[in-house]
Amino acid sequence: MFSAPTYQGRRSRLATDLGNGLILLVGNIDASMNYRGNPYHFRQDSSFLYFGGPDVPGLAMTIDTATGRSILYGDELTIEDIVWVGPQPTLQEKARKAGFDEVRTMDRLVSDAQKAGDKVHYLPTYRGDNVLRIARWTGRKPEDIQTGFSEALIHSVVSQRSIKSDEEIAEMTWAVDLSGRMHVSVMREAEEGLKESDLASLVTGMCEAEEVTPAYGIILSVDGQTLHNHHHGNTLESGQLVLGDFGAESRMHYAGDITRTFPVDRHFTNKQREVYEVVLDAEILSIEACKPGVAYRDIHLHAARIIANGLKDIGLMKGDCHEAVAAGAHALFFPHGLGHMIGLDVHDMEDLGENLVGYDSDVKRSDQFGLAYLRLARKLQPGFVLTIEPGIYFIPELIDQWRSEKKHADFINYSALEKYRNFGGIRIEDNVLITEKGYQILGDPIPKTVAEVEALRYTV
Repeated sequence: MFSAPTYQGRRSRLATDLGNGLILLVGNIDASMNYRGNPYHFRQDSSFLYFGGPDVPGLAMTIDTATGRSILYGDELTIEDIVWVGPQPTLQEKARKAGFDEVRTMDRLVSDAQKAGDKVHYLPTYRGDNVLRIARWTGRKPEDIQTGFSEALIHSVVSQRSIKSDEEIAEMTWAVDLSGRMHVSVMREAEEGLKESDLASLVTGMCEAEEVTPAYGIILSVDGQTLHNHHHGNTLESGQLVLGDFGAESRMHYAGDITRTFPVDRHFTNKQREVYEVVLDAEILSIEACKPGVAYRDIHLHAARIIANGLKDIGLMKGDCHEAVAAGAHALFFPHGLGHMIGLDVHDMEDLGENLVGYDSDVKRSDQFGLAYLRLARKLQPGFVLTIEPGIYFIPELIDQWRSEKKHADFINYSALEKYRNFGGIRIEDNVLITEKGYQILGDPIPKTVAEVEALRYTV
């Protein structure tokens, strides 16, 4: 954990922002896999962690906005619990480390929350068990909980969590450095005849060796054209590309999110190299465009124009690149957003509402295919940490649909695409901190130029 004053300061600011009522932050509980004694791996709620909640199941906290007083609710382990899980620090000890004013048992929360009546502020919940818990504590109907959250509390939490402190940056840098070592190991070990699962197990093992877990489901596939591909059953074959999108959590649950793409063979083919260089140019130039005050949507569109222009040079697109991007024609190849906020969540604070995190009154979400998936669009600020991850993909089903509709035929050379149906996909991603004057790529450099990647692959 960070120091007690860190958490006390965060909770104090929250109380000041809200100004009235009782703030209720809910920790997660164990979720059973198939029976109560066999739960899934426990992951604490990120906002609960951020404001000082201990990383154990079954807790909640309140903050009195009038006094700033914070209370941690939970029940101490019984001797039966200790027999199974071993001795643990007491709740009193955990509360002291996070600077809470008091510890109360869970049964006290019902009377405390209901005493506040309709002035209880809580966040949206993504788990059904917490819907029922909040309903029981507040005396409300479960169906009212999903719509009764406090938008004022959301705005305050987003405002704080968006700006990463030096302590948080250190945690994220640790996560990125481990993620980078994981990627280098995969690029070194991959060879024809191995299964994707062999490489995925290497990633998982490196996390376990550091007593952490992957920050999200591992994407490691020769079918890189499927954006969130968690299948690991293919065997690597000569001529294919491997797309690896995975990262580690730090011990305090801050995420790393890195993507690299490399050939199964020692070298890229000419066709692979051409497309790869376009993606790499888009990634590098997008990073260089980052600075405070620049809208991330503008950087996304800049990356899209770089991709459209590069594909035009290859012969896969045609016409004016600015017009092609304005029309959305590039999204056949680049159908997702350039990146997103990252922190305690790999898609940071997505549970609080993507539009409230990545958009504001100045920038509204588009409904255009591709651009609609941009998770972060608003102006960048010092302290933001975000991913930059352009890509080019050849998705046969999407190509066939657009071609049958003659969609964007003025900008897409459909006849030339036939030779790329089995190409797969390429994505390159780094994690970037916005500084007062520009940007900083987190962590040690991770090989990504053609020469760097091939140097690793040459050892195969």
